[in-house]
Amino acid sequence: MLTGTEIKSIRQGKASLSDTYCYVTNGELWVKNMYIAEYFYGSYNNHAARRDRKLLLQKKEIRRLEKDGKDAGFSIVPLRLFINERGLAKLVVGLGRGKKEYDKRQSIKEREDKRSMARMFMKS
Repeated sequence: MLTGTEIKSIRQGKASLSDTYCYVTNGELWVKNMYIAEYFYGSYNNHAARRDRKLLLQKKEIRRLEKDGKDAGFSIVPLRLFINERGLAKLVVGLGRGKKEYDKRQSIKEREDKRSMARMFMKS
C-alpha cells in the first residue's frame, strides 16, 4: 500500500531494495527498510523515505511464505520492484537462504584477492 508521492517516486526510478527484507505480522506481509526517495514536487504531504510498507497478497500466499520463512536460515526478501503495464507497482518476493560458514570464507578470500590486485595496479 503506497501513498501518492511514493508511486510517483517509483515511476521516476528513485527506489532501492538494498538491505530490505519482509516479515509477517498478524497475517499481513510487510516490507521493511525499502528506500523510496521523497518526491521532489511533494509538499507537506511527502512520505517518509524508509517506512514499513504493507504488501497486498492473498491469505494463501502469505501463509505459505510465513511457513517457509519460519525454517532456520531462510528469509523473505524482495527481488524486484517494477511498474506493470497497467501502471501498478509490483514487488517480487522470494525466499533467501543465508550463506554457510565455508561460503563466507570463500567470499572473504575473493574480496581480499581483488583488493590486493587493485593495490598492485595502483603502485605501478
